Parts: sequence; C-alpha cells; structure tokens
Amino acid sequence: MITSNKGQIKTLEAFLAVIIIFSALILSTTFSTQESHNNQKSLATSGMQVLVELDVNGTLGKLINQRNSTAIIESLTILLPTGVSYNLTVYNDQGNPMSNLAISNGNLAGRKVESIQYLCASQSLEPQHYLLQLQLAMAG
Repeated sequence: MITSNKGQIKTLEAFLAVIIIFSALILSTTFSTQESHNNQKSLATSGMQVLVELDVNGTLGKLINQRNSTAIIESLTILLPTGVSYNLTVYNDQGNPMSNLAISNGNLAGRKVESIQYLCASQSLEPQHYLLQLQLAMAG
C-alpha cells in the first residue's frame, strides 16, 4: 500500500510540473508581445523627438538646403537609440523625392518598420518646405 502512494505522488508531481511549464510559456509569450508593441511605440516617439530636436533652431532645414546628407546621417546616428536602423526620404515642395539626399544607416527589409512624417521649413531668404519620411526599425 505504501508503494502505490509513492506512484500517485510522482504522477501528481509530474502533472504539476507540466502545468507550471505551460503557464510559464504562456506568460512569457504574452509579455514578449506586449514589450514588442511598446518598443514600436517608443521607436516612433524617439524618431519624432529627434526630428523636432534637429529642427528646433532651423538646423535640419539648413542641412537639407545645403544637401549635406553626411551631417544629417551623423546627427541621426548620434540622437537615435543604439540598434535602430533608419531610412530618411526628403520630399521637396512638389512632392518629389530629393534623390541627391540618400540618408540611411542600414537595410530595413524583413523588419517591422515604423514610419514618421514630418514637415520642415528652411529659414533662408527663400524659404523651402520639405516633407520628411523617417522609417525606423530595430536592428537584428
């Protein structure tokens, strides 16, 4: 009679272990999905903050007028969080992309991309208006 109780206890232990493992898997899946969604929100927020920060004193419009893609790339690389890939497309006031401004630090293919649009105006004697489309994705 004692041996049959040992078998029942071992079966009960195994059953509880399976329940604990499945519960842990379900919880980890739920939390990772929520974290991914929060990362995308913070990615869009970070991107918008960077564009506003660059444009607060007219620097962004000035760099676009000068066609200085190197300075824009350096600024975005410094201001965006580490591990973020980006692609910035600048459209002129007619809505055509300015092809001489290739601004990117990596390939976004196959990743979940967050897109931000920002309207920028230069503060020169002949003001220009630009529409910027910033695409962001977590690297890796």
